[in-house]
Amino acid sequence: MGRTQSGNTVLKKTFKVIRLSDELVACIGEIEKSATVFIWGNSGNGKTSFVLQLIKSLCLDAGLKVLFLSKEEGAGYTMQQKIRRHGLAECGNKFQIDDQMTLEQLDAKLSQKRSADVAIVDSVQYTRINFSKYQAFREKHKNKMLIFISQAEGKQPYKAAAKDIMYAADQKIWIEGYKAITKGRSFGETGEFTIWKEGAEKYWEGRKQSNKKRK
Repeated sequence: MGRTQSGNTVLKKTFKVIRLSDELVACIGEIEKSATVFIWGNSGNGKTSFVLQLIKSLCLDAGLKVLFLSKEEGAGYTMQQKIRRHGLAECGNKFQIDDQMTLEQLDAKLSQKRSADVAIVDSVQYTRINFSKYQAFREKHKNKMLIFISQAEGKQPYKAAAKDIMYAADQKIWIEGYKAITKGRSFGETGEFTIWKEGAEKYWEGRKQSNKKRK
C-alpha cells in the first residue's frame, strides 16, 4: 500500500510548468511539461490546424522539441500546405514530423538522449494503441509531454481505447467548428481558442440560426 500525503505536502511540491502563447493560455491555462493531452473532433473541423498552431507555440514560446507522428494525414502535399500556412518553418529543427514510424519505433526514439520533449500521436485509431499500451508508454516516458489525437463519433472519442485515454489525460481539448474548447482539468480565461476566424464565425453563426428556427 502506498504512503498517504498531507495536503501541505502536496502544496510544497514543485512542478515544471510551461507557458504557451497568450491565446492558448486563455484557452487551457498553464500546462505541466510532462502532461498528457488528448485532442479529438470530427473530420473537417480544424484538428490538424490546431495541432500545428500548438506545435508552433510549444517550439517558439516554450522552447521545446516536438516530434509529430502523423500517421493519419501523413507528411504529403496537404500537410506541406498546412505547415506553410501556419509558419512552422520558424521552428527550425525543433519541429520534426514522421509518417512511417511505428509506436515501437517512437518508443525507442524517445528513449534516446536529447530526444524530443513532446511526442504527438495522430491518431489513436491509426496507431491502434490500446489502453494497456498507453499506460506502459506513459509510465516509460514520464518526463515527456504526450499528445494524442483522436477521431470522434458524434461528440465522443471513437472507440473504447480512445475514450479510456481521454479519461486518463490531464488536458482534454474538443475541436468543433474551427474552435478548440477545453474540457480538461485546467482552464484559461476563455476556455476557447479560435483556429480559423472566418470559418468559426460562419459555423457558430449557422448554429445560432438553426437553434432559433427550432424554437
